[in-house]
Amino acid sequence: MAEVSAFLATLNGILWHQTVLYAIVATGLLFTIWSGFCQYRALTHGPAVIRGVYDDPNDPGAINHFQALSAALSATVGLGNIGGVALAIALGGPGAVFWIWVIGTLGMSIKLTEVTLSMLYRNTDDPDNPHGGPMWVVSKGLERKGFPRLGKTIGVIFCLTLLVSTMTGGNMFQAWNVGELTEEYFGVPSFISGIILVTVVGGVIIGGIKRIGLVAGTLVPFMVALYLIAGLYVLVVNIGELPAMFALIVKSAFAPTEATGAFVGGTAASAFLFGMKRAVFSNEAGQGSSPIAHSAAKTDEPVREGVVAGLEPFIDTIVVCTFTALIILSTGIWNRGPDIPFDQAPAFSATESGWELPDTPVNSDDWLVEETAVLVVTGDTWDEDFNRYKLEGTVVDTGNGLVVDWNTFQSSVEPEIVGDGMYKTYVGATLTAKAFDSVTPGLGKWLVSIAAWLFAISTMISWSYYGEQGVVFLAGERAVLGYKILFLVAAMVATLGFLKTDTDLDNMTGVGTGVMLFANLPIMWIFGHQAMAAYKEYIQRLKEGRMGPDHPPPSLEDLLSGRDVEK
Repeated sequence: MAEVSAFLATLNGILWHQTVLYAIVATGLLFTIWSGFCQYRALTHGPAVIRGVYDDPNDPGAINHFQALSAALSATVGLGNIGGVALAIALGGPGAVFWIWVIGTLGMSIKLTEVTLSMLYRNTDDPDNPHGGPMWVVSKGLERKGFPRLGKTIGVIFCLTLLVSTMTGGNMFQAWNVGELTEEYFGVPSFISGIILVTVVGGVIIGGIKRIGLVAGTLVPFMVALYLIAGLYVLVVNIGELPAMFALIVKSAFAPTEATGAFVGGTAASAFLFGMKRAVFSNEAGQGSSPIAHSAAKTDEPVREGVVAGLEPFIDTIVVCTFTALIILSTGIWNRGPDIPFDQAPAFSATESGWELPDTPVNSDDWLVEETAVLVVTGDTWDEDFNRYKLEGTVVDTGNGLVVDWNTFQSSVEPEIVGDGMYKTYVGATLTAKAFDSVTPGLGKWLVSIAAWLFAISTMISWSYYGEQGVVFLAGERAVLGYKILFLVAAMVATLGFLKTDTDLDNMTGVGTGVMLFANLPIMWIFGHQAMAAYKEYIQRLKEGRMGPDHPPPSLEDLLSGRDVEK
């Protein structure tokens, strides 16, 4: 597993070079300015479209605008919001949240553009079961320009990257985080969670996009409301901390953050890197994934669905991610004191392989065998004069009690332990749960556990559909069953204990997101002018009153169930 982790880390470094992040920001700025700040139209016109004012059962498509948005949000509003934000803060500090906001805002224009393109080029040979996504955009678009083979080849490449992201961030990340959280709080072995997830998700994805749309349309509003209500409670309790937290977020985005407690410290560069990565992973702007779900919407106006898609990053990133960030920061769980204080700190000794620590007894009943413990230590100086690191160890049972077996530490200078104790490794959703617990003991255990399960199930369901559409493009409908079996097997494998740290988790999800960006951004650059032309023409007709509502909106019950678009 160490070799796999090293390979993923190397690949991650290539995929997430700062040049790639600059390209995402530049793309968002380009389409924001080109469209005349389409974020405004998404926030004002989008809700009317979602409400069903423009729904027509005679339009091509399988699900209504609300269900399409819910299906896409069920893939984005998930453990990336609970666990991904926690990862960003743990690895990059509070400044990472600022860059999450930036990507959330710019992501609205990126989403509108990529979804509009997919709607322009979607395959409606079967009007009740359309297919769309960047693979169809590049394939049909280049075919029209006289390069059919090139278009098909690039479409295949995108689908391959789509499947990588589906299996990692959209599947294994979800299963891993749920298994980790459930084992931490309830002592249930992670693989048991895997079995349950596979059973539930498998039961839904068999029914195709209509069942996915129905489940998402019911599940997403409930789980988002549940999470925001609980989060609001925590923020009200800590309301006095909020002004300082906002100031800390902005300050840390442009200056180093000092090491305190469990936080080893962070640079402005690390805040930028991890904030951008987690935001892109959370709202999927530029990945080309959510256009696949939106392409199933019933409409004959491509831009209309693009406007709806523009709301995704706002809901996912600006609202839900900010709630998570403020909860973690205001409660202080990110830079907490030691989980086990030392009676006497162990001392390092030099060996041929590096610096080593003696086994450290665990004098607490809250720790489990094979759980990861962490020390904050000093070592060689790195970026911007930081010299602090996390040294990990594994809890083992010697027969006479639990001890931590520490990893060997590499440093040219003698390391020193910082602080007066050791920490549990609260990674991903577990860190967020602990933040809730710090306000009301037991709140995180139940609330975040329930939310994590709901988010994981909804995300896996939608991503399974994304991957399915990639398989359809590559090999046709005959390959779908085999793909679904492989999808469920991968989820099971993720809960078997191979991934143990936040670094493993970040590398795995980073690779999945990065490869899709490499494939999809060029498609947007090549064909984006078509989306912008269609958007401006649509807005002009809207301003002139040439497309106003021509029938009453459906009842809320019909909207949620999808009956408003049934013939």
